[in-house]
Amino acid sequence: MRIIRKNALTPSQLIVAFYLIATVISTGLLSLPIALNPGVQLTFLDVLFTAVSAISVTGLAVVSTPETFSTPGIFILMFILQFGGIGIMTLGTFIWMLARRRIGLKERQLIMTDQNQSQLSGLVNLMRQILAIILLIELVGTVVLGTYFLNYFPTWQEAYFQGLFASVSATTNAGFDITGSSLVPFAQDYFVQFVHILLLTLGAIGFPVLIEVKNYMTSKKKTVGPSFSLYTKLTTTTFFLLFAFGTIMILLLETNHFFKDKSWHESFFYALFQSATTRNGGLATMDVSEFSEPTLLVICFLMFIGASPSSVGGGVRTTTFAVNLLFLYSFARGYQNTKIFKRELHVEDVRKSFVVSFTAFFVCFIATIALSITEPFSLMEILFEVSSAFGTTGLSMGITPELSSPGKVTIILLMFIGRIGILSFIFLLSKGTLKENYHYPKERVIIG
Repeated sequence: MRIIRKNALTPSQLIVAFYLIATVISTGLLSLPIALNPGVQLTFLDVLFTAVSAISVTGLAVVSTPETFSTPGIFILMFILQFGGIGIMTLGTFIWMLARRRIGLKERQLIMTDQNQSQLSGLVNLMRQILAIILLIELVGTVVLGTYFLNYFPTWQEAYFQGLFASVSATTNAGFDITGSSLVPFAQDYFVQFVHILLLTLGAIGFPVLIEVKNYMTSKKKTVGPSFSLYTKLTTTTFFLLFAFGTIMILLLETNHFFKDKSWHESFFYALFQSATTRNGGLATMDVSEFSEPTLLVICFLMFIGASPSSVGGGVRTTTFAVNLLFLYSFARGYQNTKIFKRELHVEDVRKSFVVSFTAFFVCFIATIALSITEPFSLMEILFEVSSAFGTTGLSMGITPELSSPGKVTIILLMFIGRIGILSFIFLLSKGTLKENYHYPKERVIIG
């Protein structure tokens, strides 16, 4: 029997293997009697679903978190959210450094793959900064929310416990809650909503963006002219344009529907928060099934795009969407190259963006057909669930607990693919880039 050596696997295959191992361990931890409330029994599939939802920081749930898991179980869940949110290689690098282990070329390749980076230099420092920044954000979020929750909960222990979980869940864009009803109890509390929007944005905007902003803010000498990379400019611009687009579209489409009897500030914050949470947040201040179908389609579109690359979120990612639009614009205008912010995009990046988009669409299309066969729900409910799972968002029209076993397996696969990323999924069966030693004669075909 041939033993498969670690070096025989590509970085993408190793990353997938590590996430599979993390899923198995998470399933085991959440199955422990100490993790469950007295009298609670879960099937293996429900525990697996919860574990994958947590490791992929999605937030779709087949069971009620506060009713199912004990306090130790919730702490275990928070650890899994942390593990899945900042990436398996970030915590892995931290453990390697604590063990004083040398981080060699293979480990750096794994970090590069996990964080969607294009070069090997500076990766260890990147991991160190990611961990420090995320933990600092969560700490500040815990203090702010925990202190504010003293107005809602009878004891300081419960207030800060709620604040801790809310901060971790929001920063990792996990979508889990221990209130039992997401953020619906805070539908009229704009401060709680604003803090959550801020935490959701910091988690989804992309770790390199946070690091570049931190470096710029702490630099004693501010440079003249462009200070940020093209990645930061492109992903930040796209992120906030989509945020604004979602808010405006929800406001316009629901003016004569859900917002008909709401004041202007209620309507604005409902639209603002729901637009923010589509970027992989998964938390909600209302029952999204009350929205009209046009609004639900807009939300599906935003969930499919998802967060920024090298962030806690899934989806095709903001830069992929932006590069597709830029290429289409350049092609329509007759330009040979794609340009933005006085920079020219690499042809390889343009190719990748279309490969990612097409593959993601195909995966979601197949999943939608599969669920339409196995589940008794409407096409809109199924499409919403599929978009949410692939985008690792966690929003639902309420059908998740009612899914059949085949339906749960389909959503599990979507959440897992959404977490590891489309490129890792595509390269799963690949042995790396192959060098072609020959070419056939080229011939044109009719297109369009």
